[in-house]
Amino acid sequence: MEGLAQSWLAQQCRIIQGVSHGVVMLGIPDQEALAPVACWPTGRSASPALLDAARSALTNQRGIVRRHRDTDRSPGTEPVDCVACPLLVKGRVIGIVAVEVAGHPDTSQRAVMQLLQWGSAWLEMLVEQQAAASQKPLVTVLETLTVCLEQTHFQAAATAVATELATRLSCNRVSIGFLQGRRMQVRAISHTARFAGNTNLLRCIAEVMDEAVDADAPVVIPGSDGPVQITRAHEVLAQQQGNGAICSIPLVDGQRAIGALTLERPADQPFDTATIELCRQLALLVGPALELKRRDDRWLPVKAAESLRGLLARLFGARHPGLKLVALMLVALTAFLAVSEGTYRVTADAVLEGRIQRSVVAPTEGFIATSGVHAGDVVHAGQLLGTLDDRDLRLEQQQWQSQKTQFAREYRNALAEHDRAQVAILGARREQASARLELVSAQLARMQILAPFDGVIVSGDLGQSLGAPVERGEVLFRIAPLEEYRLVLQVDERDIPAIANGQHGSVRLSGMPGEALTIRVENITPVSTSGPGGNTFQVEARLTDAPAQLRPGMEGIGKIDIGQRKRLWIWTHRMVDWLRLWAWSWSP
Repeated sequence: MEGLAQSWLAQQCRIIQGVSHGVVMLGIPDQEALAPVACWPTGRSASPALLDAARSALTNQRGIVRRHRDTDRSPGTEPVDCVACPLLVKGRVIGIVAVEVAGHPDTSQRAVMQLLQWGSAWLEMLVEQQAAASQKPLVTVLETLTVCLEQTHFQAAATAVATELATRLSCNRVSIGFLQGRRMQVRAISHTARFAGNTNLLRCIAEVMDEAVDADAPVVIPGSDGPVQITRAHEVLAQQQGNGAICSIPLVDGQRAIGALTLERPADQPFDTATIELCRQLALLVGPALELKRRDDRWLPVKAAESLRGLLARLFGARHPGLKLVALMLVALTAFLAVSEGTYRVTADAVLEGRIQRSVVAPTEGFIATSGVHAGDVVHAGQLLGTLDDRDLRLEQQQWQSQKTQFAREYRNALAEHDRAQVAILGARREQASARLELVSAQLARMQILAPFDGVIVSGDLGQSLGAPVERGEVLFRIAPLEEYRLVLQVDERDIPAIANGQHGSVRLSGMPGEALTIRVENITPVSTSGPGGNTFQVEARLTDAPAQLRPGMEGIGKIDIGQRKRLWIWTHRMVDWLRLWAWSWSP
């Protein structure tokens, strides 16, 4: 930029007559201070008056003219004019140009100002062209990276990048390769969707890329005035294909070489320094993006194998002490679990039930009259639970009572008259009425529903059904004794072979989580129940010590002690059994 400003200022000072000094100051106001970048005559610094005029033009944002006497000249000389004009690029001030000319009339000053403004327009155009030229490589890099990122899969992205570079950099062929183990493999060639994997061309290009990776620097033929490089493979490729100019750039991801980029041109279009630098910048950005896509496109087993190799390399390498410490702790923990023993317990959901449940049913058809208890109440033997409506029975009792009295009176009259036949008939009717009366009385007695023993109401609440009809034999209440319970455990079918009668364990109920109750297995039901978690079997256990707070229907978690096993087996036997079953299902 300084050379451009110096040439422009010299040309302007030659065009304008009477110029003794000139200066160009460039910078961005409010961001960096303006500093002189060019002076005329060359090698002579600008005078303080000229610099002061330039700063004044910058402050006022317009051209100015100032007249003063040059102290360097002899006394009595004519005054000189300092003419300063701001330089604008797209309406933005980027600098100031100021010249010192011999004193002229006002019309001559305006002419000088006009010439500076016209000349500054030319300078502004040159500055814009230079800025555009400096941004062109950046645009190429960003657009190539955009082409790479637009593709979903690695092969399409690599081919698109190679084709884009061949078009933008005027190359006959651009190839992209990645390391496969220790050898380079060509993965994409410009303007080619498919290519054979073992052709001589691909082998030559792969050897060229190996030279660039081994050199860890760009390899170019014809070579430049730089360090001596091995270019044997490059020369062989140039002789075979007729492309006399070849440039190979290593692709790196961090500090690790992952591949290479090879560009081929005719011999009359060698790679200059700017193009090589552009290719190096492209490789720094595009290389990691292509590597990421390549890694994502691999098969899952390949990804797993590479992750395992990376883990082993870090584990047995020179660094990563934290990983080594964690691995050592895991090995020690596994060894401890493999040799130590613990109590193996089978865990299952548990429900507390009464050992005996007595159903209280309706003795006859009728309607519910009263109810004094509901589910959860503790009752005693003979306690009134509820009653049925007995009005119809009492009317029937009165009817049979009156008939019995009538038959008894007629029976006495027949005895007085010695009518044996009538005595036999009336005697039978009197006995029939007595029997029906006793039956009705018994039915009236059963209208009161009493508790058969001390216990707790498990189910039944007639208070919500007063006046409702009931059928004979319909269950009204279920009562369980308070001191006799059984625990029903739903054991998974995978654990049922380990369960046997007589085994002990413990249970914690949701209502009593802080107290572990001892249990003993008494019965294994040979019928499975299907549920959301799989098939389960009912295992009945007895509580060896039943606290007074227990109530039927409580739920919790039970654990049955099976015996001593290795801790590693306790924690892994479920998974091992599943793997065995899965492997057997796939075996022929």
